[in-house]
Amino acid sequence: MKESTEKRILVIEDDEHIAVGLKLNLSLRGYEVVVAPDGVSGLQKWKEWQPHLVILDIMLPGIDGFSVLRSIRLTDERLPILILTAKGAPDDKVKGLSYGVDDYMTKPFNLDEFLLRVERLLTRGSWVHREESVEDPLSRTYSFGGNRIDFNAHSAQCKLGKVELTEQEVKLLRLFIANRGRPLSRKQILEIGWGYTGVTETRTVDNFIVRFRKYFEDDPHNPAYFRSVRSVGYVFDHPEIKDEGRDTAGR
Repeated sequence: MKESTEKRILVIEDDEHIAVGLKLNLSLRGYEVVVAPDGVSGLQKWKEWQPHLVILDIMLPGIDGFSVLRSIRLTDERLPILILTAKGAPDDKVKGLSYGVDDYMTKPFNLDEFLLRVERLLTRGSWVHREESVEDPLSRTYSFGGNRIDFNAHSAQCKLGKVELTEQEVKLLRLFIANRGRPLSRKQILEIGWGYTGVTETRTVDNFIVRFRKYFEDDPHNPAYFRSVRSVGYVFDHPEIKDEGRDTAGR
């Protein structure tokens, strides 16, 4: 069956043999395919190329596949993502699903089944885009305490009044809200929030936390929401947190 040549698929796979085989078979189906051999380049290709589907390995050099998945989900909830990995333990599958993957296959895999799953995910993605073109998406906001974040407008209403948020501030706020109540290490925040790997200046994270406390805390020196966790990193939490409309920070 001839497929649309407009469909772009990003394969993030470090095994060259598997990557070449995937690209060949997907190209024969009429898809446009780009391969990234690691997590960092995979995130770069995703941002630059805007694929219709991502096929993602978990065990990648630099940033692992779970961090890539979580980073993408901070800004794009609807992009179909298929994990293709040798890690088939139930805990790995549960983790992938909790982070927002659409489908999960283990290696070795049946090629015909794989191609059918790819076709299904792309078809589902087309339905979503058609629905979004017909009607405007719902307003997406998040409130806690006396603060209100508008993710679409990149702004927040807080004790300082209306504050314009940068793209990176919005991304990190989504990360903290998606993981509310769960401590995040500086390493995790750098990997998921920025796509950094290796040794990086962690003051970058600390500076953003100082900024969030200035925006959202009644007493920045005694924070109630963006709290430090000794020897770990930071946690966002509050017992009276509520979502308005649809919670878009995580899946």
